[in-house]
Amino acid sequence: MTPADLADLIRTRAKDRAGRYMVAVAGPPGAGKSTVAADLVRLIGPGSRVVPMDGFHYDDAVLDARGLRARKGAPDTFDAAGFGHLVTRLATEAEVAIPIFDRSMELSRAAADIVGENDRILVFEGNYLLLDEDPWRALAGRFDLTVMLAVGEEELTRRLTARWLHYGKTPAAAADWIASNDLPNIRRVLQGSRPADISLANE
Repeated sequence: MTPADLADLIRTRAKDRAGRYMVAVAGPPGAGKSTVAADLVRLIGPGSRVVPMDGFHYDDAVLDARGLRARKGAPDTFDAAGFGHLVTRLATEAEVAIPIFDRSMELSRAAADIVGENDRILVFEGNYLLLDEDPWRALAGRFDLTVMLAVGEEELTRRLTARWLHYGKTPAAAADWIASNDLPNIRRVLQGSRPADISLANE
């Protein structure tokens, strides 16, 4: 299935829905979730929009206080309950403010965007949307359609290396961060997620 095929499927299934149609695009770090979600919204057209999970990153000060700074991006470094509350609100409320993670500043900006009443198809994207661990498993059944991006570990490592070099890490620091943080998160997503309705190759 191509992104265009998936966009057609979503558009068709959402057409007769009275409320919002909620899609989850999950995948490990480096799988291209943000890009695929943005492509889907572009292909679906007006009335659709992306809702990123990354706005629920804990601030670095919180991570420092909890001794989790070195594991930033792991499941327990997000406000999973807060994200779940947002999903509930978006299913029932016409207008909802959402947080956005600013990677250039490495922090989340509260109420940085608005989902409005005309946004009927929501494409959520994030690493742990299908993770079968508490508290993330509380999201099970909350989405109308779930998608897992299929990308090999070697390609994920290549993409993540390019990402961290772009954000100013040295090659050695990028390699160390990937080995100590990104790869454990990748394997946790690949081994610990519930099966998705659709697997979408994104090599």
